[in-house]
Amino acid sequence: MRRVRGLTALLVAGGLSLVAGVARAQVPGAPASSESAPAPEALEEPSENDSDGYTPPADATPSVVVGGYVDVGFAHAQGDGTSFAPGDTRLPADYGVDTFAPAVNSRGDVASTDSHGLFTNGFLPHSVGIGGRPSFLINTVAADLKYTPPSTGLMVFTRVLALPRFSDTGDATHVLVEQAFGRVIPFDSEELALSVGKFDSVFGIEYLDNESNIRTGITPSLIARYTTGQSVGAKLFYRIQLAPLWSALSLNMAATNSGTFVDALQTPDVSLTGRPVGSVRLGYELNRPRVQAKLGASGMYGVRNDQSDTAARQRALGADLRVAFAGLYVNAEAVKVDEDGGGPKTNDSGTFMFASAFHGRGFYGQLAYALAVDAGPLHKITPYGRYEMRHAWFEGFTPITVDRITAGLRVDLWEAVIVKAEILINRELSGAPNVANNVQTTSVVYSW
Repeated sequence: MRRVRGLTALLVAGGLSLVAGVARAQVPGAPASSESAPAPEALEEPSENDSDGYTPPADATPSVVVGGYVDVGFAHAQGDGTSFAPGDTRLPADYGVDTFAPAVNSRGDVASTDSHGLFTNGFLPHSVGIGGRPSFLINTVAADLKYTPPSTGLMVFTRVLALPRFSDTGDATHVLVEQAFGRVIPFDSEELALSVGKFDSVFGIEYLDNESNIRTGITPSLIARYTTGQSVGAKLFYRIQLAPLWSALSLNMAATNSGTFVDALQTPDVSLTGRPVGSVRLGYELNRPRVQAKLGASGMYGVRNDQSDTAARQRALGADLRVAFAGLYVNAEAVKVDEDGGGPKTNDSGTFMFASAFHGRGFYGQLAYALAVDAGPLHKITPYGRYEMRHAWFEGFTPITVDRITAGLRVDLWEAVIVKAEILINRELSGAPNVANNVQTTSVVYSW
């Protein structure tokens, strides 16, 4: 196993940037969705002299709630920050390695995607551009706006991200509308919600932890690229409670432009084929006082939205498990993905020669233990570990198998600050050359 520097230095580096903020802390492993804005505070009841008209009750909530977070990181990747091996001249270069492996933040951005001039065909993640140099980073600046008209079942939510980045040509900062949707709950007596706009995936469970102020650790799994993307379309959610069994059944389904893939692989904002992609998750929940468990099965089918051939389809199947008991949190998920070959490939990286047929299989399992602490600003300490494996191949090219061992520590301070440190040990098991691409990364998240 390749040597990695100690976790202590990273905690120190992350602590240097620690400042107080105002917000909420999330429970690791709790099924919180990034579509939900922070709970608004109750309005204080005004005095008689404050208004000549209607006085809201003490428990009334504001119609508009503003929230967000800032994610500041410090990361160091081995080698040149990529998975490309010196002397490996196979083309396309991104077909013979896992370019997503050296991730440094919760968005899955990698340290570098520089192939040193070798031809790539667009199977690339987003990059922070630090290469193999240790660097402080502003990973994400997120601003949330939630509007709930009084006495209605309507909610409008937007999340806008600023992503400060640097490239060879200078500043590469861009602004991303990650979510923008309206949701209607038509019946007070039913857990039924209809959403239209840009929203999170409905596939599996990892999308619930997309945001760094919610995610237990820092980096997403090796299979997150297939299941956690946002897209534009329509969504329906329905849950029925089985109270005598302490249980519930749920249905989450969507028709969107790009399905469940992240935006680095398929553009979510427009349909390149004019055909929607369908996705669905069927879930079972057990909600006992001491034990909570969630099981789910997911599927996705439609035209792949990184090219314009309507005959090129994509399919995915998945299963997931989440258990919480006495401070222990277990998450596990598996996915099977298949894509037909298509026309010229188009995604956030540009336009490329062809969209090759692709097949991928993978899984991850994560264990975390949340230790509650009452010591001034210190509220919680959570060590965690994750193991994951991915086997994938492009039609006509050598299959590659990689795995990753992730270990980390999360510390919750006050109700506003989360400090995390993480080590990623990436291993090429078969089909790809061994390369030094381990990662040490930290994240300090300030929420409001």
